[in-house]
Amino acid sequence: MDITVPNTILEIVTGKVQIIDIANGEKIPAEVMQALTDNQITKWAFNAQFERICLSRWLGCKCYLDPSSWKCSMVWSAYMGLPLSLEGTGTVLGLKKQKLIEGKDLIRYFCKPCKPTKINGDRTRNLPSHDLDKWQLFKEYNQRDIEVEIAIQQKLAKFPVPDNVWEEYRLDQNINDRGVKLDMTLVNNAIQADERSRSELMQFMKELTELDNPNSVVQMKKWLVEKGLETESLGKKAVIELLKTVSSPIDRVLQLRQMLSKSSVKKYSAMKNVVCANGRARGMFQF
Repeated sequence: MDITVPNTILEIVTGKVQIIDIANGEKIPAEVMQALTDNQITKWAFNAQFERICLSRWLGCKCYLDPSSWKCSMVWSAYMGLPLSLEGTGTVLGLKKQKLIEGKDLIRYFCKPCKPTKINGDRTRNLPSHDLDKWQLFKEYNQRDIEVEIAIQQKLAKFPVPDNVWEEYRLDQNINDRGVKLDMTLVNNAIQADERSRSELMQFMKELTELDNPNSVVQMKKWLVEKGLETESLGKKAVIELLKTVSSPIDRVLQLRQMLSKSSVKKYSAMKNVVCANGRARGMFQF
């Protein structure tokens, strides 16, 4: 699973936010690097699991950073019955400074692969040099996020989260870090069996209907009309009702369509998409 970490590290210094722009050659202060791996220093973030896991990858840690020295502002918000988003919490608390709404577009631009085109020189990533104005706004967005997080903590200071809840949170993080072992032989064989089955079923439907794509609702409805059957829907419930009255070959085609629409294999595809290099799926549980 690929993880992209935005090339900005933010450091809280006496209540003031400082941006370290490592993408443009700035160096992270030694005391920040030390603090990230020092379990005696508490690190805060909103949805801290994301920061902790991404930083573990970026730092090249053999194991994930120990969650015992991390606390999560989102957990604090949830404890107070507030929204589970930085934007939502800031709005409900009526903070003077709110999360910048441009953030999603900036993250999409800088933190996700882009489609190579002639216009962008066939590149697959957008770097700061490709749009300096957007990069400056991206840094301001990162800074504002930290300012909002600090403001949330100040607002909630009179309502601390009990120690036993933090202990449960750390247990949850350890469970997520350890992950769930997946039988990838079973997963891959199940997917292959489904692909083979779907291919065979589709071929049977093509032979019966002579349609280019029997899975197409438009083509199938037209074929049914030619057979003297009109229906507004080809959904699961509608097909079940139709099968009570239709005869061959319509009944066989609808039965094959039912078999093709089964989604049981999707869970195996999901497992293949999330499995880590050592065969475990992680981050499965929301605290």
